[in-house]
Amino acid sequence: MQRTSDLNVRECRPLESPAELRAALPKTGTQAGLVCRSRQMIQAILNGNDQRLLAIVGPCSIHDVAAGREYGQQLAVLARELDDRLVIVMRTYFEKPRTQTGWQGLIFDPRLDGSGDIALGLRLARRFLGEMLDLGLPTATEFLDPISPQYIADLVCWAAVGARNAESQMQRQLASGLSMPLGFKNGTEGTVQSALNAIVAAGQEQAFLGISAEGRAAAVRTCGNPDCHLVLRGGARGPNYSAAHLAAVESALDQAGLPRTILVDCNHDNSGRRPERQPEILADVVGQVLAGNRSIIGVMLESNLRGGHQPLARPPARLHYGVSITDGCLDWPATERCLRATHAAMAPRFAGVPGAEPVPVRSCLSW
Repeated sequence: MQRTSDLNVRECRPLESPAELRAALPKTGTQAGLVCRSRQMIQAILNGNDQRLLAIVGPCSIHDVAAGREYGQQLAVLARELDDRLVIVMRTYFEKPRTQTGWQGLIFDPRLDGSGDIALGLRLARRFLGEMLDLGLPTATEFLDPISPQYIADLVCWAAVGARNAESQMQRQLASGLSMPLGFKNGTEGTVQSALNAIVAAGQEQAFLGISAEGRAAAVRTCGNPDCHLVLRGGARGPNYSAAHLAAVESALDQAGLPRTILVDCNHDNSGRRPERQPEILADVVGQVLAGNRSIIGVMLESNLRGGHQPLARPPARLHYGVSITDGCLDWPATERCLRATHAAMAPRFAGVPGAEPVPVRSCLSW
């Protein structure tokens, strides 16, 4: 009989189940407590019960865990110092969307050589998340694959769905079952309708194919995620962070019956792919907050030990330490300066304002 399946599959290598990996690299009680508290804080910011500014800060992607660890150690010190006015969450991105081809992220190619050692990638990602939590840093990532969250999502405090994937039904279904607040980015052309549709869909009950903690195929039913919100990252038409853009987006949120909760990505098309412009954009956004805008709940900065980016070298040992191999990033000294400046600028917002009481944590799914 002629074969009719797997004609283009070179290899199908079994992986340990999510439960097996979580047992091999278990989260500690301290880590679990930080994840829950961080999700609570972000929920409180989204709900208007915490006046601090959410700041998602860190490398475009983690490709070198040693450099990522060094960056996290520095960010953790700064985050503790500024936490009365800023809630700083570290970008720990392990999956990267590709327009055509390219490096897909630490989970899928941890050796940076095309070998696709996903088992190693999952272990490195989970271990790195635990290390960041041990530093006291809340964690943020972008989920692209419907299976990877079962391996790592219990250690993630905030998540994103990128501009290329906000229209994907699979991503919306996945988001509906995730246990943390999640931002949908506007489309690559710059319009927000696909992201608004995604927020509505992810807030509803969904049913889809997934896997169980034991690694078996499963029919997944979700409750819907009430903590999804919009991320503005600009688009082909240019940036979309100005006061005029924000007013138009607020109107679109109102028409969709969605809360006015907006996080501004200071890089990507908002910076014209010039990461050194991020402090300038951050200052503009903070100025809007201080002028009375209550829709802006946070910002995102792509930052690394050293600025710019570099092509993926072969062999990987030729790569420059602390430099992004994906999107260009702001260097650490400039990152520290602009975050300190933001903290200082936010002082009037807290003059005479008592701290908000934390909201109770929601019960959540294993994701």
